[in-house]
Amino acid sequence: MNTTEAPTSRNYGAVTPIAEVSVSIAGQQRRVRLKLESENPWGSIKDRTARSLLDALEKDTQLERGAMIVESSSGNAGVALAALCQERGYRFTAVVDPRVSEANVRSMKEYGALVDLISKPDEFGGYLMTRLERVAELVKNHGYYWTDQYRNPANPDIHYRETGPELWSQTQDACDAVFVAVSTGGTLAGVARYLRELDNPPYIGAVDLAGSVVFGGEPGPRKIVGIGSSRKSDFLLPSHYDDFMLVEDIEAVAHCRAMAAGTGIRVGGSSGAVLAAATRFLRTHQEAQTVVCLCPDGGDRYLDSIYSPSTVCEKWPHSSTVLEDIQYG
Repeated sequence: MNTTEAPTSRNYGAVTPIAEVSVSIAGQQRRVRLKLESENPWGSIKDRTARSLLDALEKDTQLERGAMIVESSSGNAGVALAALCQERGYRFTAVVDPRVSEANVRSMKEYGALVDLISKPDEFGGYLMTRLERVAELVKNHGYYWTDQYRNPANPDIHYRETGPELWSQTQDACDAVFVAVSTGGTLAGVARYLRELDNPPYIGAVDLAGSVVFGGEPGPRKIVGIGSSRKSDFLLPSHYDDFMLVEDIEAVAHCRAMAAGTGIRVGGSSGAVLAAATRFLRTHQEAQTVVCLCPDGGDRYLDSIYSPSTVCEKWPHSSTVLEDIQYG
């Protein structure tokens, strides 16, 4: 899997690979295809989003060299924007919260970013709303330029133009369903918009964490970053998905660790949630043989959390007992 270090050559628009694994569910073998967005230049699907957001900002605003760009981020968008801003001659501030991984913080700082840590939770038990309040303050009082991944149409547009067509070209020979994690909603909105235009589109599953309010329900704390939100998405429409599934933190962690143990592939927490939803779908849809999981990032950024035995014992002590009849291989 890729690390967060900058590659020597920026291969923008390169196709990220598909990995095929089998999963045994109650003794029945099924096929899961993983689209590994960790293979983007800076290690996540947010590389695509960040590139599109910054391109749009440059198009709409007369940015001078040294201009300060700001974004609220749980980690991956911050890394991608920090790298792109360094490359294009801008400064960058990432507004983050205590859940951000140490690996992502290190990477942002290595790319010259300022990291503004917000420690006050919002009214929903998360940090998104207080992060956004801080961004608004920096824009108003200090003249920062906000890429705004939460409302900028450049977010879903890149996934309509790039991620969706790429995924389908790689998997259309065998794809009964596609599962995508939700945070800002941009990735799902863009990919779904493309897939819905096909003559025979696959089932589209939206994946969220319990405690997120994207699809309504009661807000609550979430321990996994990169998925879920304290606010509803400005991009998502009911037509973008056939159904949504809420996954508990512990399920996502269990699937991450089971995937790593069975195949050697480490994926991030949001990918673990996607895997949990996909296997839940396969369990109840016997006619489906192959599903595709869009995996936003890899596990290298979560060695101190999801893949740390001590952290797992502290935060998710019973994760090893969650998947009694599911095994990856």
